[in-house]
Amino acid sequence: MSKRRPVIITCAITGAIHTPSMSPHLPASSDTIISSAVAAAEAGAAILHLHARNDETGQPDQSIGGFGRIVPQIAAQTDAVLNLTTGGSPYMTVEERVQPAERFAPQLASLNMGSMNMGLFPMQSRYPDLEGWEKAHLEDSRDLVFRNSYKDIDYVLDTCRDNGTRFEFECYDTAHLYNLAHFADKGAVKPPFFVQTVFGLLGGIGAHPDDIAHMRRTALRLFGDDMVWSALGAGAHQMRVAATVVSGGGHVRVGLEDSLWAGPGVLAASNADQVTTVKALIETLGCRVASAKEACDILALPPRQEVE
Repeated sequence: MSKRRPVIITCAITGAIHTPSMSPHLPASSDTIISSAVAAAEAGAAILHLHARNDETGQPDQSIGGFGRIVPQIAAQTDAVLNLTTGGSPYMTVEERVQPAERFAPQLASLNMGSMNMGLFPMQSRYPDLEGWEKAHLEDSRDLVFRNSYKDIDYVLDTCRDNGTRFEFECYDTAHLYNLAHFADKGAVKPPFFVQTVFGLLGGIGAHPDDIAHMRRTALRLFGDDMVWSALGAGAHQMRVAATVVSGGGHVRVGLEDSLWAGPGVLAASNADQVTTVKALIETLGCRVASAKEACDILALPPRQEVE
């Protein structure tokens, strides 16, 4: 029997897209983010993709203080790789977004590889009773460009360079793969490239199997063996995209940042539940779940620094 391929599960715990009123299970405070992250790691997630939120309002919080309330506590309770977002929220500047990665020097940080329209407003039809910041969060995205210019990307790379932090390169469309190739060609980033392809968000590429195949084919042509390929499907696309990607030799990302759902009309009860579901899928497809140590080896991550 051939050795089973290890598949890295990333779990994106809360993100900056969904709002607290959309699901009672969305971690929207420091305490719930911590407990949900630890449970996801215990369920099999090798990487925890982290955002912070304001404890009073549940709004995205990219401050050092916000991350200071969650990062040390999660690090103390799990050996999972902590992946701090530099994407933050589309409403934030790059200077705001990079602060936590600069301060906490994580093994891994996310980095969006291009600008895009970020259309959250179609969700209004499903959540007509939202008020205050939650309503504006969706409505204002009709005129929202999620800026990730070449200057912005350089700024994140330069700011984190002395930390030794490596990156999860988030690519929402084909052009973002070419942007990554540009930075690779000029020596600004080094392999292996952890390429996280994102499917099904309005403003990015769709989630049709042809879209997945096109992104995979383009990424393989550009990066070949220098790439570690992973993918996520937004919303209802989550597990179908995961199945397609694992079948194609890739790694997967799940979590309540990307989808609030466990099935048609059924809210996911936790991040750990989604991890458990995708773990079963991975094993059904003849692979196995990678440990945190294996993820570090596959991605050539530096040792975790002490978090204070």
